Amino acid sequence: MSTLGRGRAPRRSTALSSRTRTRLAAGTLLTPFFVLFTVAMIVPVGYALWLSLFTEKQSGLGFDGPRTVFDGLGNYATALGDQAFRDGFWVLLGYCALYLPLMIGGAIVLALLLDTALARARRFFQLALFLPHAIPGLIAALIWIYLYTPQLSPVVAAMEAGGIGFDFFSSEGTLPSIVNIALWQWLGYNVVIFYAALQAVDRSLLEAATVDGAGNWRIAFSVKLPLIRSSLVMVLLFTVIGSLQLFTEPLILSRGSGSAVTSTWTPNMYAYSAAFERNDYGLAAAASVLIALAAAALSFVVTRFTNRRKEARP
Repeated sequence: MSTLGRGRAPRRSTALSSRTRTRLAAGTLLTPFFVLFTVAMIVPVGYALWLSLFTEKQSGLGFDGPRTVFDGLGNYATALGDQAFRDGFWVLLGYCALYLPLMIGGAIVLALLLDTALARARRFFQLALFLPHAIPGLIAALIWIYLYTPQLSPVVAAMEAGGIGFDFFSSEGTLPSIVNIALWQWLGYNVVIFYAALQAVDRSLLEAATVDGAGNWRIAFSVKLPLIRSSLVMVLLFTVIGSLQLFTEPLILSRGSGSAVTSTWTPNMYAYSAAFERNDYGLAAAASVLIALAAAALSFVVTRFTNRRKEARP
């Protein structure tokens, strides 16, 4: 019995040391991520929450300059009570109604076409579609300002020669122009995600569907798309969150002559204007927190909706 007892002890100690080493290895690998996440996410969000509770007010006759005072939820009430801030969300609603179907639908169609293309053509189009996403934002801004500006753009000249008059900077043309820029930049990125998911589909399932007499369209929409549903949900979620953060594209158009884009056209532009044009950092922080809450709420709705549809399927 003593011999058996002595034989078990080393095994237990070996198992414990193995678990300890595994935990230490996991902790060592995860520590840089948590440090970076804390520094880049938790600390800025916490500081924004803290900053949103304060405002600057003039003391006395104003000779001493502004002083920072605790305002509680005053900045949040100011942002929500501002018509410009609320109108920005209506702009985002129209943007999403136009942008989401074009982005998700276009990326799916192009990914399906890439999945059925020849190897050489597939590599070429994959690179061509992803290339706009790799172009720096400053260069992209210069390109689009050039392409949208009358008397400079060959695109506008060609449209006018064909009898098509369209002002990209007008109030009617602003939203389609911004959607076009966003599609140009992000469509290829989402195509790559869908294409990678399609490459992971079991080819035996596709061969079985072909043997059963299914055509290319039936295979694409009845076999491939259901199997990459998780990628569809992920892209939809990221696209919705990105739409709420709309800033770069309208900022590009605001630099054009006669542009209908104002400094508070979207909620993000409202926060930017409050911080760097009016120097009201408390209001800017409160607006940013409200945008983050709206993004979290929309993410929750999209996730619950997709999960319920998944559970409802037999």
